[in-house]
Amino acid sequence: MPRYQLSKNTLKILDVKNNKVISNTIGERYTLFLSNGTFRVNNLSRNDSSKYSLQTFNSDGKSSGERTLQLFIQAPVSSVLLLSECLSQGEMRVSCSSEGGDSPQYSWTLDGRTLTDAELLSVNNETNIITLKQHVSGRLVCSVRNNVSDVSKEERISTCGNLPLIGGVLSALVIFLVVGVAVICAWRKKQNSKPTKKEEEDDQEVFPDAKFVKRPANQAEKKVAVEHRQIKSAKRPRRPEPTGTDCVYANVHKVR
Repeated sequence: MPRYQLSKNTLKILDVKNNKVISNTIGERYTLFLSNGTFRVNNLSRNDSSKYSLQTFNSDGKSSGERTLQLFIQAPVSSVLLLSECLSQGEMRVSCSSEGGDSPQYSWTLDGRTLTDAELLSVNNETNIITLKQHVSGRLVCSVRNNVSDVSKEERISTCGNLPLIGGVLSALVIFLVVGVAVICAWRKKQNSKPTKKEEEDDQEVFPDAKFVKRPANQAEKKVAVEHRQIKSAKRPRRPEPTGTDCVYANVHKVR
């Protein structure tokens, strides 16, 4: 092969004629072995991703062929994280994420097979989150791959069907606690409303000694008394006439 040229996109990086290097803009990082058609790049970096073209010429200087190689530089996926949580209606949300890696692609399997529409409630390819329907269980695997690596993470999931039951039990406990607190408050209020022994003693009525006051009977009172005695004298023997005094109670005051 009298002459060949190596280009990166449209930039000529290597030109060799009669086994002599005419131009070289890449140094020793790139090596081309014409004997077996091997193209080697040392110390790869992301900037090395590009389209490389090798063009050959005959002794007359005419092109005798061209080969093109598309080179992609990607970092491998280092690890995968799988997280799951149960939702209020018994569904399960599962998220899958990876560290490192360029252009990762995600896929899901359940017990070694692809998930079906009967098992999937929703799929978000942008966030790599799926939602499984109720009563779905088994060996769930999230696989992450790119052109240079393939990593997966496995988790055995069980159903979330017992969540509504737990929610009902918790609601019943809350109602029981509220009723219990109300009963205790009512009992304490009733106890506080009862008078103490001292208050009961203070509330007892104490009356002073009643005094008898003698006062002369006026003419009207005497007349009534005489008539009263006359009515009773017809039924029983006459008794000695009173001394002309009446009994009158003094005012009674409540002493506390």
